[in-house]
Amino acid sequence: MNKSNIRGRLGEDITAMYLQRAGFDILCRNYRTKGGETDIIAANGEFIVFVEVKTRDISAFERGEFAVTKQKQQRLIRCAEAYLRSNPCELQPRFDVAVVTIKNNRLYRFDYYDNSF
Repeated sequence: MNKSNIRGRLGEDITAMYLQRAGFDILCRNYRTKGGETDIIAANGEFIVFVEVKTRDISAFERGEFAVTKQKQQRLIRCAEAYLRSNPCELQPRFDVAVVTIKNNRLYRFDYYDNSF
């Protein structure tokens, strides 16, 4: 596993722990379809959330939020639609973004944006 993959996995683990502490059940991680991937799918009885996790080193030029472009949002929506076709539910879908900033291989900052798009 390369450095970027390890950092990404760490960000996803931190986000999954955050969601669990907030009362969410993790339904799936790294759900892949032909058109894209959703990092985390979780539910809490009211919402089913499709979470995009962006993990960056403190020295990164761009913050993770800015990497969730309109094109990326469309891929996430198509991925969520595919998931919901295979796993129907009555919960309200929501798209969230988690931005994890790492310094010296440790959590430096965690920002979580509900209903991002």
